[in-house]
Amino acid sequence: MTVTHSIEIENLKRVFKLDRAARNEAEKELVALDDVNLQVKPGELFGLLGPNGAGKTTAIRILCTLLMPSAGRALIQGHDVVTEVQKVRPIINMVSGGETCGYGILTARENLRLFTELYGIPWRKARSKVEDMLKVVGLDKYHGVRTNKLSTGMRQRLNFARGFTTEPTVLFLDEPTVGLDVHSARRIRAFIRQWVVDNPTRTILLTTHYMAEADELCDRVAIINQGRIQACDSPTALKKLIRKETTLDLTISGVEPIPELWGAIDGVQQLTSSHSSDEQITRIHALLSDPEAGGRLIQMVTSDKRRLLGLETVQPTLEDVFLKLTGRSLADDQSKVEP
Repeated sequence: MTVTHSIEIENLKRVFKLDRAARNEAEKELVALDDVNLQVKPGELFGLLGPNGAGKTTAIRILCTLLMPSAGRALIQGHDVVTEVQKVRPIINMVSGGETCGYGILTARENLRLFTELYGIPWRKARSKVEDMLKVVGLDKYHGVRTNKLSTGMRQRLNFARGFTTEPTVLFLDEPTVGLDVHSARRIRAFIRQWVVDNPTRTILLTTHYMAEADELCDRVAIINQGRIQACDSPTALKKLIRKETTLDLTISGVEPIPELWGAIDGVQQLTSSHSSDEQITRIHALLSDPEAGGRLIQMVTSDKRRLLGLETVQPTLEDVFLKLTGRSLADDQSKVEP
């Protein structure tokens, strides 16, 4: 069978019924996915970006046959995830950042061997792949250490390795670099990109909170918000959506909360801020529809005795696209729980 799309989602909808403790009289259900349509080609590294609660994890659970859709359908390599579960599961795998990577009493190598055996892969065939992946994630020297003795970062790297040992046709990476140090995250991103290049018939669907990671890795990106796809294109094309806008980075003294009225200045479309207690400064990122609004913003910034320490006009990023489409920064709600 010739497969045009590795992943195909048609009018997908998922509704959760709320229990009495979680609902009010006006809301008896939560629509996590609302008429979602997506197509991902073989060999594509596809990004799905959205704030917590947008429906990313719900979509992945449906695609991985762990959750039933309320309406619509989803196909993996042409197989329906509801009616052809036994054909879908052997060709997929999933890595979710922060989840347990196996059994604590088993060693790193034993855990990876266990997962290959669950897929029906004989050890004589899986052994070389397991050894290779332990080297990729820097755990070859720790292959005989029990998993419960590994650090949190090591366990996350082992979890990442698990996703590739079964050589899936379609791989779901849900926040794969969360909690990793900079060196490990860079190493893993390089491996992800090379894996797709070396395996042009295989596909990765990636979710991440790191916009730079999505920009670096993904061939195309879909932005989802409140269960609906807001935009879908290459990172370069998406950034052209705001080419008429100006992005401005300001650094000001003090760490006091930013007054809401600063974001209400005419010509300021969106405004986000972050504080550094150590440096006693606040960084402001503003998306301007009118370049002259920058002057008004600076005037407002310096009107309450704060000093302007830095000013820079920057090129639009995926974060700016996300901010414009959803009205909030992806980094703002990492602590919230997604359905």
